Amino acid sequence: MSLSTGKLKHMKALANKDGIIAAAAMDQRGSLQKSLASAKGVETKAITWDMMSEFKTAVTRILTPHASAILLDPEFGLDAAKARSANAGLLLAYEESGYDNTKPGRLPDLLPHVSGKRIKDWGADAVKILIYYSPFDDVEANDIKHAFVERIGSECEDNDIPFFLEFVGYDPKGGDEKGVEYAKIKPRVVIGSMQEFSKPQYKVDVLKVEVPINAEFVEGSSVYKGQKAQSYSEALSLFREAADVASKPFIYLSAGVGNAQFVESLRMATDSGAGYSGVLCGRATWKDGMPIYATKGLHALEEFLATKGVENINAVNAALKGAVPWHKKLGQEVSA
Repeated sequence: MSLSTGKLKHMKALANKDGIIAAAAMDQRGSLQKSLASAKGVETKAITWDMMSEFKTAVTRILTPHASAILLDPEFGLDAAKARSANAGLLLAYEESGYDNTKPGRLPDLLPHVSGKRIKDWGADAVKILIYYSPFDDVEANDIKHAFVERIGSECEDNDIPFFLEFVGYDPKGGDEKGVEYAKIKPRVVIGSMQEFSKPQYKVDVLKVEVPINAEFVEGSSVYKGQKAQSYSEALSLFREAADVASKPFIYLSAGVGNAQFVESLRMATDSGAGYSGVLCGRATWKDGMPIYATKGLHALEEFLATKGVENINAVNAALKGAVPWHKKLGQEVSA
């Protein structure tokens, strides 16, 4: 499998000189508004477009000198995109925030005024789509998602721009995805999803995946909380199994966990030899800045980002020593 000349150019812009994707993520929308509103003690609608853009711009400007790329959204993030460091590539989200909660299956939708062509015209190096997915959900709901991803893959191919597909697992039975019972089934959700979307009909270029375990429930991890879903050796085996089913380059998302947990998860990935190609890391780097911005304003947020935020992203970067160049998975030689 080799990439087109256009896609190859964009992929090189998203990775560092070693071919590792060390990207920051700032495409949160609804969840960011809710968090800022909660910290500020106001209704969500009181968090204005200007506030959202200001927050995203600060994160982008201060953290992208330490990242190979930044993921933003077209709704609030286009001004922020202009503030990124010259070394950083750009990914733009194409999906609506959240999912359709009027029917079962957590079905996705696209931003109505956005297209693959427009994303490319805005200067992006990749299209990012997030879907909520479980191999164990209703067959009809999953078939809708399969067709959805196929359409995006073809659109990205037509526009000669890389397609990053992010899938976030869940329990179709409504269980707590942060609890120990879900931690026991999470590996099958992640592995099944990676296997499905590696198939050629989806035309995905990079899989953006969750780590296949929850490190808080792995006995022997540095963040273990006392309830066991897997032993350390079992967890490493699951990292390897997930890597083996992927025929596409894959990178890890932080999925909202704290910096210490995400760094520990990356250490486990390195110990396993999983062969991942980097990260797209958001909240693990900057989430503690939300209440600071909400209560103390922009200057306090900038001070946090310039100190603790940079420390967080550098901790993630340091944990990427086990990552391999994205093109290695494709067996494609890429010049510097």
